[in-house]
Amino acid sequence: MKKLAAALVLSLSVLLSGCKSEPTIADNYSSISSFAQSSSEITSRSSSSAFSSSTVVSSSRESITESSSSSVQSSSSYFSSMSSSASSSSFSSSSLFSSSSSRSSSSSSSTTKSTQTSSQTPKPQDPETYDEKAERLLSEMSLREKVGQLFIVRPEALVSPTKDLSAGYKSVSALSETMKSNFKKYPVGGVALFAANIVSPNQITSFNKALLNMCEIPLFIAVDEEGGRVARLANNKSFGLKKYESAQAVGNSGDSADALEMGNTIGGYLKKYGFNMDFAPDADIFTNPDNTVIGDRAFSTDAEIAAKMAKAMAEGLKNNGIIPVYKHFPGHGDTSEDSHTGAAFANKTKEEMEKCEWLPFMGAGELDGVMVGHISAPKVTGDNTPATLSEKMITEILRGELGFKGLVITDALGMGAIKGEKDYAVRAILAGCDILLMPDNLSEAFESVVNAVNSGVISEERLNESVLRILKFKVRLLEVRD
Repeated sequence: MKKLAAALVLSLSVLLSGCKSEPTIADNYSSISSFAQSSSEITSRSSSSAFSSSTVVSSSRESITESSSSSVQSSSSYFSSMSSSASSSSFSSSSLFSSSSSRSSSSSSSTTKSTQTSSQTPKPQDPETYDEKAERLLSEMSLREKVGQLFIVRPEALVSPTKDLSAGYKSVSALSETMKSNFKKYPVGGVALFAANIVSPNQITSFNKALLNMCEIPLFIAVDEEGGRVARLANNKSFGLKKYESAQAVGNSGDSADALEMGNTIGGYLKKYGFNMDFAPDADIFTNPDNTVIGDRAFSTDAEIAAKMAKAMAEGLKNNGIIPVYKHFPGHGDTSEDSHTGAAFANKTKEEMEKCEWLPFMGAGELDGVMVGHISAPKVTGDNTPATLSEKMITEILRGELGFKGLVITDALGMGAIKGEKDYAVRAILAGCDILLMPDNLSEAFESVVNAVNSGVISEERLNESVLRILKFKVRLLEVRD
């Protein structure tokens, strides 16, 4: 009898060993290793793609990486090479993006395998990789759905899509039936929220949840939360959040661990309230005392310090599942004008900007965003075209020479520096931008891109390039429902 009991205990132990509990969606969402799943099509930035013609810039990139490595070890897996096989990124039972039914099925299958012989177990079908899912979603989209992914708008644009928001509007703080209806005609890819849209913790949590539940492919829910004077949540007393004096005050220590802590703190509460993208860090370098639009929003007047602090803050955001957006390329810290109200100029040469303004943007990775400012750099491009509309600045320099593989986002398209430009939405896409941020008139900008694709001004290949890049972000980092 004792031998029989022992045998039963042993058999039960073997059975239990095959039953492993699965992580929840929340567990996976907070896990930075899941947050940074690799793919076969997005490869790591190589040294040859970043300023192959400039040894100064190449050595600067190495300096940035070395100077910040000690403060960002906690999220080093996020920046692991993206050149490994996409099959390792498949939708397995540990994936953030698996549905509850597939997770249950996977768990059941695991238990069954422990009690069957290999000959009795059917060969499982290969799971869909992240890239495959993104490509499938793209193939199933209509033209308007593709064009919609290119837009991040104010929520008010979904209330009155044909209205110029610069003429005035009533702020919204909840999803309405009108917004849902207009979304069907203008299926935008994201929403940017401002202080007027953020009333209280419960309100913004409910609002963001409703926005995300409105569509199968999730929206980017974005906010400007830099810390300091630009902090939509922290500067709202009803939230009781930690407030930072400024990025400059954090950067004064020169210790990137302080910026990492800042990113972790901000990323933590943004995730809690339902955001997934932050228009931060400010990667400008405050080198012009006449500059009032940036000032203490920049971490430093020193390029290397600003670079390592911006990178560390971005790491902290990503630790919490928030997509960081470095801004404002090619650099707003040396301008004397404010692009919110009119044209802004950077009067440095390319060589000067390589050694200063562009250093922080070299730290941006494949799953980061870079916001391009409406800044003219005539000594670099040869004309006064704002960087947002400049193929030379975006495609040749940011993507080509700097080797940036992530999302390129315009600064707000209702700003004074860009508003007078003709066909700005179409021209921004042709220049190499992926996302059009807050055009003054959604309908006008949306239809101009649709018409440009239909007429061949924007090729289908060019449209698909940006939409696929956006979908790959969403499939990897957000929860896409099928």
